Parts: sequence; structure tokens; C-alpha cells
Amino acid sequence: PPEPFMEGERPLSGIRALDLTRVIAGPMCGRTLAEHGADVMRVVGPHLPFVDSLVIDTGNGKLSTHIDLRNETGREILRGLASDTDIFCQGYRPGGLGSYGFSPEEVAKIRPGVVYVSLCAYGRAGPWSGKRGFDTLVQCCTGLVNEQTGDEEIPRHVPAQLLDYITGYLAAFGGMTALARRAEHGGSYLVRVSLCQTAHWVKRLGRLSQDIGHVSVPSLEDVSDLMTVSETPFGRIRHIAPIVELSETPPYWARPAVPLGAHEAVWPD
Repeated sequence: PPEPFMEGERPLSGIRALDLTRVIAGPMCGRTLAEHGADVMRVVGPHLPFVDSLVIDTGNGKLSTHIDLRNETGREILRGLASDTDIFCQGYRPGGLGSYGFSPEEVAKIRPGVVYVSLCAYGRAGPWSGKRGFDTLVQCCTGLVNEQTGDEEIPRHVPAQLLDYITGYLAAFGGMTALARRAEHGGSYLVRVSLCQTAHWVKRLGRLSQDIGHVSVPSLEDVSDLMTVSETPFGRIRHIAPIVELSETPPYWARPAVPLGAHEAVWPD
């Protein structure tokens, strides 16, 4: 049945989201949901490697807990969290979480009405669907590096993790759109995004003219008006604030970035 949004001060007040993702694209989905008021819990395996700087960058606004899905105890804990979540976001290869009992269909049985957001590198179909991948690899296989060659005829990556961040924002947008549809029509929803499709979308947007001239990399002073400061367990962090501006419900992160596994695997009251 339909599940109307809760009354609250923020667009996603009362919404709970599980973030089972790594590196940049997936965690950006959860970070974006958090900046609009959702309670987001990042779930990571204690045995998996992570980059601290990316944990800080994408961890704003989130709770974080360790759950080991390789054993039944961990899977039971995750089922308990999933039974009371609104968005289940995962960033592993197609079928990866399904082998542990957390495919879109299984999570919809655990929590009817869930919005399941799935991110991957190369899409859910085709010969590369099961491959691992990340931004710079996908830039290569989709031809983006060829467009950065200039006069040197050497493939060159875009000077930012373009596909990661855009895919994360698209995943959050898809999740929020599904919540709006659920509020009106009911149902459970599956949102699929991939770095590869994001690359093709970017390529279809058109190009600037060649006479635009050299575009310099902005200095810290150039973006100082976009920065904010957070007191975190990592220390005082100066970082980019939420980019989207809303007049009545300004986005912000209610929680600072924390080390992985900093919280118990329970939803806050």
C-alpha cells in the first residue's frame, strides 16, 4: 500500500537507508540522501579494504556499522535492519549480494515497499556484467579517454571522478523518485544505475566549442564559498558543503563522517 512521507522539517525526515557500497559512486548515493534528512547506515564487511580519505569524503551524515555477511549471524542482523528500512542501496556486482540472500526480490520479501537501488560498473546485462570496475576503467572502455587526448594522441582520463560522482547523484535521485511514487501509488521499486550508462549519457550531452580556450583548475580560494568545516573523530575537516541549495529546507549533514564500524547495527530512535 502507499506509504506517505512523514511530517518533518526536511524532505527525507523519517526515511531510513542502508548503504552497502564502497569507494565513491555508491557512497555518494547515501551521502546525498543524508543531506536531505534521511537516516543512513553504512554497512561494511570488517575484512574489506577501504581508503580513509574516501571514507571521510563520502561518510558525511552517516552512521556506520560492521556486518560480516559470510556468516549467518551477520546475515540475520542485516535482515533485521532491512526489515525496517526504506531504501536498500548496494554497489556490488550483479548477483553478488543475491548469493547471501539479499537480491532485490529477497529484500522486497523482507521489507515489502522497499526501494532497492543497485549500482554497478557495466550494467546488469551483457558479457561484462559480472566484471568488477571503477571510474577510470569505464572511462577507457567507453571512449571518454580518447576525447581527452588533445594534441598528444595519448589517452587521458577526465581530471575528476566524473562517472563516480554523477552515478551516485543519479542513484539518489532515482531512490527519491521511487519514494515519491511509493507515497502515491504504493509498491516496491528497483532502481538500476551503472557507470557505463552514465558515461554514455555524458557523451550524449554535447561538447563545448574548441575556441573556449584553456580552463584552469580552480584553487582552494576559488571555491572557499562552497566549503564548510566539520568536527569529526578524524579531527577538524574542511570540505565541500552540499552543492544543491533549497530555500525552505537547506541541505546539511546532521552527523559528521566517522570511522567504519563506529556504531552498533541498530537504527536510532
